[in-house]
Amino acid sequence: MLREPQLRTSDPKGTRPAQVSSAARSKGWFQLLLTLQLLSVGLVQAQVPGTVSPGGIKATVLTVVPVAAPARGVPIRLGMSAAFTGPSAGLGTEYYRGAKAYFDDVNAQGGIGGRPVVIDALDDAYQPPRAVTNTVQLIQTDKVFALFNYVGTPTLTAALPVLKSFQQVTLVGDLTGAQIQRNLPYSANVFNVRPAYREEMQTQVDQLWAAGVRKFGVFYQLDAYGRSGTEGVARALARYGASITSEATYRRGATKTSDMSAAVGHLKDAGVEVVLATGTYQAMGAFVRSARDGGWSVPITNVSFVSADSLLAQLQADGKKMGRDYTRNLLNSQVVPSYTDTQFTGVAEYRHLMDKWKPEVPANLKDRSYIPLPYSFVGLEGFLNAKVMVQALRSSGTSPTPARFRSALERLTRFDLGIGAPLSFGQGQHQGLNKVYLTAVANGRWVTVDRWQLSK
Repeated sequence: MLREPQLRTSDPKGTRPAQVSSAARSKGWFQLLLTLQLLSVGLVQAQVPGTVSPGGIKATVLTVVPVAAPARGVPIRLGMSAAFTGPSAGLGTEYYRGAKAYFDDVNAQGGIGGRPVVIDALDDAYQPPRAVTNTVQLIQTDKVFALFNYVGTPTLTAALPVLKSFQQVTLVGDLTGAQIQRNLPYSANVFNVRPAYREEMQTQVDQLWAAGVRKFGVFYQLDAYGRSGTEGVARALARYGASITSEATYRRGATKTSDMSAAVGHLKDAGVEVVLATGTYQAMGAFVRSARDGGWSVPITNVSFVSADSLLAQLQADGKKMGRDYTRNLLNSQVVPSYTDTQFTGVAEYRHLMDKWKPEVPANLKDRSYIPLPYSFVGLEGFLNAKVMVQALRSSGTSPTPARFRSALERLTRFDLGIGAPLSFGQGQHQGLNKVYLTAVANGRWVTVDRWQLSK
């Protein structure tokens, strides 16, 4: 039989045992047992050493403080269509993982008024028809609260008419800098966190023009994505009274083993001094490899959508096999700081929560050929989108509705994401950020730079 512990205490002078009544003793043991029960279910947490006296009996335990209970209410469901499989699997995978790291942490602290935020993700494999089908399912069948973190220009362009037909549905965050969702009639339904490709290409052209480049070539995916980037180059060059010297294209779906020698030869024969690319990481890896294997060392730039981390990993693996450096004169513009720039609180938070929650995509969305990255530019962007989503939901009142949610987004101004550039929306202003960052490869990794240094 268990026996009550024989704990003793002393009177103030320490001269004789203290007398404890049975009623006080019972009350004290009840309080102690209640504290231990609350600790066991997570409603309180240990903080600092202290002392409780069950009925006057002194025993050293831990004091406790209340903690937020995990969110267990009706989920706030967000619909996402993205490339989780195929040559662009890394884009959807990292965009999802970055957002999920933030949502997991918010949900563990009570969610939005006790309701967890959940991503209902569907794979479109970067194919426009599947993106349309997914969007209809998410809105009509799954009844999601909002759309979130769509990936790709051709896919989003195809889905926009569906979104417009459901005027109450809002899309927040999209991995594309195209203009179509920034202009009427579609801009009313879409809140773009990132800058546009026009801004990225203007920044690139300004840098290269200042470095003395005058013959600009472009290499792009033959669809709405590629054309949007190339249009940005043309607009930027027009400011200098110049135009694109030569163009080459590839078809969507190209892989790292695709033969890009014809495109390389066409641009090389035209005498271009730089290639500004609007492509995806596998196709661009094949292009860079073909150029370098052919002895052509001109600078090659990419926009943020390319997934610079996946591109770099691919070229480093190829270079190791071939005994060649494929990363020389490789440049990239980005719409978020580098995930190594931990002086930014938003970057430090992203890395911490990625390490803490180790987010994964659902098993049915995993591409077995893709190995997730510890951190990435795409993942950081998805993470920041999630912060915007949560802030707007919290500002939508105790019972968020689509209308209140959209109104809250338009009231979101000077919101500090922790990246040194505040986000601001407004009525008729559905792009939150404008800052473009320059990156280059140094010591085997991407680093943020003030200006590009071109190698001969």
